Amino acid sequence: MKGNFERDERGPAGWAERRLPPEGSHASGRGYGPAGPAGGLTPRPRPNPGGPPEGGWRDSDLDRLCGPAAVTAAFAVRPDAVLRLFYTETRKREAGPVCAIMAKNRRPYREVTPEEMIRVAGTEHHGGICAIAVPREVPELGVGPFPKGLLAAPVLPLLDGIGNPHNLGAIARSAAFFGCAGLLLSGDPRQAGLSDAAFRTAEGGLEYLQLMKLANPAIALRALAPKFTTVAAVAAGGVAPSELPRNKPFVLVLGNEERGLPGLTIAACTHRVTLPGSGHVQSLNVSVAAAVLIHAMGMRGSS
Repeated sequence: MKGNFERDERGPAGWAERRLPPEGSHASGRGYGPAGPAGGLTPRPRPNPGGPPEGGWRDSDLDRLCGPAAVTAAFAVRPDAVLRLFYTETRKREAGPVCAIMAKNRRPYREVTPEEMIRVAGTEHHGGICAIAVPREVPELGVGPFPKGLLAAPVLPLLDGIGNPHNLGAIARSAAFFGCAGLLLSGDPRQAGLSDAAFRTAEGGLEYLQLMKLANPAIALRALAPKFTTVAAVAAGGVAPSELPRNKPFVLVLGNEERGLPGLTIAACTHRVTLPGSGHVQSLNVSVAAAVLIHAMGMRGSS
């Protein structure tokens, strides 16, 4: 299935011919400041909130959602946000239903060669299909009242300084799998934001989470304490998940891959949790630990 493809008016080469920054480079991050995913959570000013900025979207601002799972989730949750769709011959079957949505919305879609797809997606790990979408908004979490969605699940992960976008995506995937409703991102300058790699690794999980940012985790955690049991994940010295109280939903705070959580963030939590292990390996990857903890803490009726 091939659709009408409109060339990008901003360049003679057309959308599919534009080269993107190398994956993982600062220039490939979007929406969180000039340094990309690792550059903090300060959003770029937007003259027209809720819509495109003056002059239209920049390539680097747009979400590139690669792989069947990420594309399918985007069409399920925010189909009107998808601006363009590209797919290779091997993904015709998967592309069929979403191409119909694109046609209904009068948006361009196109079958491309594998070489073109690499240029469109900015990576070889594109899964044969890529949707270009309006960037997700990540509003700031205030001191209350909190969105009802954040209170709807037993565990609310808070990421404080997790710099690898693949870890962010993997945590979002686990969070969505285990029924979390939201994900909080701290203002730590090391904290990864939304990026092509995060969306791809999340396998659609980011679409099903209410994303919010917070400038100061310690202040936010104290504001969240009346509604949540706040728990810091630490490598040692915490209790097992089964020993945590179960009278309120949890905020599970996860820290930087190398340094862990800042002392002020830990001090703002009412509990610390540690996964017991064999002792042969010092610790788990943060995304693996997050998955285990979200599952263990989310088991209702556990003692």
